[in-house]
Amino acid sequence: MAEETHQSCLFCKIASGELAARIVFEDDDCLAFLDHRPVFPGHCLLVPKHHYETLIDLPAKLIEPVFRDVQLLARAIETGMQAHGTFVAMNNRVSQSVAHLHVHVVPRRRKDGLRGFFWPRYPYKSAEESDVVQQAIRAAIDSLKS
Repeated sequence: MAEETHQSCLFCKIASGELAARIVFEDDDCLAFLDHRPVFPGHCLLVPKHHYETLIDLPAKLIEPVFRDVQLLARAIETGMQAHGTFVAMNNRVSQSVAHLHVHVVPRRRKDGLRGFFWPRYPYKSAEESDVVQQAIRAAIDSLKS
């Protein structure tokens, strides 16, 4: 897909500021925010600010910046959420709920109960819970960048 913003795209609306999201990271190329239906608290989505439907559509010049940001986010989620590790995933068309390239970064803990790819999703219990998680990840990003 072209490097334009698609007016009907949910993630383009978040990137442009038209829709609110719990943003944890932003640079010139990407934006990361809390998934509103996380597998676990701290589950984030990282998206390029410009509209590309899949990894196949992402220009070669953006591969390094996008995955550098994914790496930073994975470190920050481990630190901020005191997780043992992360699960990093991306769908291309099949099971891609929003047709805008996005990378899931999910905090994982040993014996957290996840098996396979059919995972329940649980919304945050309150805005306060979302705020705490958002701030923990932001603080970890600030710490990692300094």
